[in-house]
Amino acid sequence: MLRGGKQTSSFINKRIAWVTVLIFCATAAIAARLFFLQVFNHSYYIELAMRQQEQDTQKDIDRGSIFFREDKAGALITAATMQTGYVLYLNMKFLDISRADEIYNSINSITSIDRGVFESIISKKDDPYEILKAKTSSDEGNKISLLNIPGVGILERKWRFYPVGSLSSHVLGFVSRATDDSVGQYGIEKQYESVMRRNADKKTEYGVFSILSSSLRNSETPIHDIILSIEPAIQRAIEEELGKLQDLWKPMQGGIMVIEPRTGRIRALAAAPTFNPNEYYKEKNFNVFLNPFVEKIFELGSVFKPLTIAAAIDRNVLTPETTYVDKGEIRIGSAVIKNFDDKARGTRTMTQVLEESLNTGAVFAMQRLGKDAFHDYLKNYGLGEKSGIDLPGEVSGDLRNLDSGREIEFATASFGQGIAVTPIELIMALSSLGNGGILMQPFIVDSAGGIKFEPKKIRQVIKPETSRAITKMLVDVVDHTLAGGKAKRSGYSIAAKTGTAQIPRKNVKGYEEGAYMHSFFGYFPAFDPKFLIFIFIERPQGVRYASESLTNSFSSLSDFLINYYRIFPDREPKLADKTAQ
Repeated sequence: MLRGGKQTSSFINKRIAWVTVLIFCATAAIAARLFFLQVFNHSYYIELAMRQQEQDTQKDIDRGSIFFREDKAGALITAATMQTGYVLYLNMKFLDISRADEIYNSINSITSIDRGVFESIISKKDDPYEILKAKTSSDEGNKISLLNIPGVGILERKWRFYPVGSLSSHVLGFVSRATDDSVGQYGIEKQYESVMRRNADKKTEYGVFSILSSSLRNSETPIHDIILSIEPAIQRAIEEELGKLQDLWKPMQGGIMVIEPRTGRIRALAAAPTFNPNEYYKEKNFNVFLNPFVEKIFELGSVFKPLTIAAAIDRNVLTPETTYVDKGEIRIGSAVIKNFDDKARGTRTMTQVLEESLNTGAVFAMQRLGKDAFHDYLKNYGLGEKSGIDLPGEVSGDLRNLDSGREIEFATASFGQGIAVTPIELIMALSSLGNGGILMQPFIVDSAGGIKFEPKKIRQVIKPETSRAITKMLVDVVDHTLAGGKAKRSGYSIAAKTGTAQIPRKNVKGYEEGAYMHSFFGYFPAFDPKFLIFIFIERPQGVRYASESLTNSFSSLSDFLINYYRIFPDREPKLADKTAQ
C-alpha cells in the first residue's frame, strides 16, 4: 500500500507541474498579445476608439435647423444649425515636449489656443488623448493637419451653432453635451427635441401639436426644421431697448414681448439678463436660462385694473360713466386699502379710475361684480392656468388666496396684489381686451417640417362691445393722463396702462420696503390692434413708478413697429389729443 501511494503522489505532482507550465505559457501568450496591442499598435487603436467615439457623437447631435422669417423680405434667417469642424487634441505619447514652445506657436498661429490649457496638457506624461480645443473650423483643422506634428491630431465633429449669438436666446435655448446623449435644453431646442433629432421616429410630436399624417407636409421643407414666428428686426429692436432699460434703471431682471392680439402669434420675446447659447457653459447662475414669461410668476399690479373693470362692464353692473366717491382709502375689516399716493379725489368715473390708477375704484368695481363672478372672470381670462404656449417649463399662476373667500383677498386682487401670474397669462388676458374679447392660445412656432400652425381660439371671455368699451377707456388713459401725454402718437389711437406693484417678501407675510415691479402694456391701433407690447422690469433703481421708467421704451417700440410695418393711421391727426370716438 505504501509503494502504491508513492507512485500516485509522484503522478499527481507531474500533472500539477504540466498544468503550471501550460498556465504560464498561456499567460505569457496573453501578455505578449497585450504588449503587442498596447505598445506596437497602441496609436492605431487609440485612433480607432476616438473615431468610433466621434461617429457616435455626430449621430447623437445631428439636428434640424431653426429659422426666423423676415416678414418684409420673406427670407429665412438661420437662428440655429449644425456646424462641422474638428476637435483638436494632443497625444503625449508622441508629442516632443522639448519642442513645446515651437508647437504651441505653430498651432496658435492658425487657431487661438489657451496657453494655460496647453501647458496643463503637456504636463500629463503619456496621456494619449487630451482635448486642446473642442471647436476648430474646417479650414483651421486642415491647416493644422498639414503641419504633420507628431502627437497633434484632429477629429471631425459636429456641434450646435447659433449664428445670431445671444439674439432670442430665451426662445431658442441650447443643446447640451453634458451627457452622452446631447439634448436640447430650455426653449425651442427642448420643446421640439423629438422634431429636430434626425434619428427621431416617424411619428413626431410637434410641441403641443401631434402630426400623424405625412401627407400634410410640404415636401420642400425638411421635416426636422423649425420656422419661428419671431421677426428678427423686431427682436433686435426689443433687445436693444431692454439693454437701455438695464443700463438706465439697473433692474434685477426684465422682459419685453411683442404679440399679435388677434392671433396669439409672438413676434418678439426678450428677457434680461441674457446668455449666448454658443457659450452656455460659461454661465454660473442657471436661473439665467429660465424664461420669465412662462417659467416664473409675479404680482404685476395695476395692469390688472382693466381686467377687473372690463369684467364688471361685461356683467352690466357698471359702465365707463358709473361714478363712486373716492375717499383715498377703503376699509375692509381691520385692513385699510389706500391709493398709490394716499390722496382722495372725490367723485370719479370708472374711466377716471383707469386714468388715475385708483386702487379704491378697482375695489369698487370688484364689489359691484361680486366675489364669485370676479373669480370666474379671472379664470376665464386664463389666469391661474397654463396658456398652452409652445415653450417648455410653463407654470401656472397662483390664485389660491381667493380660495379663502375673504373679502380682503378679492379686494387686493382687483388691482393685481396678492395673486401671482406668469407674464404670458396676463398678456393673453390683456390681448382679449383688444381683440373682441377672445382668449387666444399663444404660439411661437409658425411651422415644423412644412406643417403650418394656425391660430387657436380658446374661448370668448367678454363680449365684443365690452372689448370696445374698455379699449376706449384705455385710449383715454393715453390721451389724457399717461406720463403727461408721452405715449400719444399723432394719428393713432393707442390703448395702454402701467402697473407698479410691491414685491412680496419670501416666506414672510407682507411686502419689501422700496422694492417694486414695473409693468406696461399697450396695443395699437387700438380698435383694430396689430400689436400688443408688454414690458416689465423687476426692482428698478432710482425710479418709483412704471409710468416714469417704461413709457419712453413703449413709445420708442410702438414708433418702430408703426414705421417698420407702415401701419396706416386710424384717426385724424387733429384727434390725437382727444378721446377716440
